[in-house]
Amino acid sequence: MSVSGPRTVLLTGGTGFLGSHLAVRLLADGHRVLLLVRDRKEETAAQRVKRLLDWFQLSPERRRRLEILTGSLNRPRLGLSDQDLQSVLHGVEETVHCASDTSFAARKRDQVERTNVRGLSGLLDLLQESPCRMLHLISTAYVAGRSSGLCPEDFHQPPGFYNVYEKTKFEAELLARRRCNDSGIDLRVYRPSIVYGDAGTGRTLIFNALYYPIRTVHYFQKLYTTDLREKNGRKARAMGVHFLTDGRLHLPLRLSSRDEHGINLIPVDHFVRAFMAIREAAPRDGVFHIVNPKNTSLERIKDYTRQFFKLSGIRIASPDEFKVQKRNGLEELFEKHIKVYSPYLQDTRIFGYAGTSALLAERGIVCPEFSYDVYAACMGYALDVDWGRRLFPGAESHV
Repeated sequence: MSVSGPRTVLLTGGTGFLGSHLAVRLLADGHRVLLLVRDRKEETAAQRVKRLLDWFQLSPERRRRLEILTGSLNRPRLGLSDQDLQSVLHGVEETVHCASDTSFAARKRDQVERTNVRGLSGLLDLLQESPCRMLHLISTAYVAGRSSGLCPEDFHQPPGFYNVYEKTKFEAELLARRRCNDSGIDLRVYRPSIVYGDAGTGRTLIFNALYYPIRTVHYFQKLYTTDLREKNGRKARAMGVHFLTDGRLHLPLRLSSRDEHGINLIPVDHFVRAFMAIREAAPRDGVFHIVNPKNTSLERIKDYTRQFFKLSGIRIASPDEFKVQKRNGLEELFEKHIKVYSPYLQDTRIFGYAGTSALLAERGIVCPEFSYDVYAACMGYALDVDWGRRLFPGAESHV
């Protein structure tokens, strides 16, 4: 079932990274968007949304098509007022479910399950009573878990998962598949890989995943530069850190990776274009991998990082090398910081996308290469907003 013309769309997770971009695009295309948003102690739902729409520089005309529904996935009937509940039960034609808890920590298992699985179940309860007959579920390519090799565009059960986030997202897919089939709701599952900022401008609302290891390197650069220039340099020398004659900072940092490993990256603008194309033109419901046809090697990211931040000493080492020469202090500290992201930085999975690729190719939609220019735009923006601390002028950043 393809869709066309202005529609009334319920969207969850609209203050998040992907959800906000989809909300803005749907509004730009003339749709009426009902945005489910939680109040927070420091901000009302309306304040949170306004801050984001200002960041997107959305016009007043487009904002008029947006209706904020104050509520939460974790409350009965989404915690909606009687008026907002009627808007959902009688007006929603399709739903885009972006909301999720992205925590990896096992200690937060109940919290993650409550949002990602039980919250979805509560949403589906309402949709069954509404005229909505299409659900767009934003999942992740990493429901593939501990699979290796080709990961197909289907509901294949992986041999295990790296964290509770992956596990609950897979469980959410199965729940949605069963419930939508029973209710006659068309289900489209979108599985993006790791999403970074806009490929042209570098603008982004989040600084995790790809950004986090690079941010850690930048933290080391600032820490030891200050130690060498303004203090006695003792901490830097203890880590083997020093300046070269050309002014570059030398960080003796080996990154463990094999040649076949890499990271699958897509920019957020490509994700939005791909989503809209699938939403509007896919001839069937099903699973759609929105991924890069080629992983970016850690070697390339290392080279970009050395060039952009003017660093020396960072290099890629085979895991076998660490058996002979143990990690130094700086390497131990780095590994501790990025441990949760390791499975995504050294990925051997290949995400099948034949169905999605054919649909996107018909519309000339191609994932941009992760070039140095793209890297520089993204990291330049990250530095401009101090890794998110100055994302929203005049207010503490908390998307």
